[in-house]
Amino acid sequence: MPKPRHCSFCGNEFPPGTGIMYVKNDGTTLWFCSSKCRKSSTKLKRDSRKVRWTKYFGKEERGKA
Repeated sequence: MPKPRHCSFCGNEFPPGTGIMYVKNDGTTLWFCSSKCRKSSTKLKRDSRKVRWTKYFGKEERGKA
């Protein structure tokens, strides 16, 4: 049974069979729920913690005290 994926940019869960799998040149795989998330992350280089409509908005970076 396929598992639902989480968007690499906004953090929303989306059903299997939908979304976009983006593979970078170094082999890293990113999953996006929409072209809005894909473009914000890859083309516009936005930080998901600074964009209000994401689930990561206002979160601290990991490893910082």
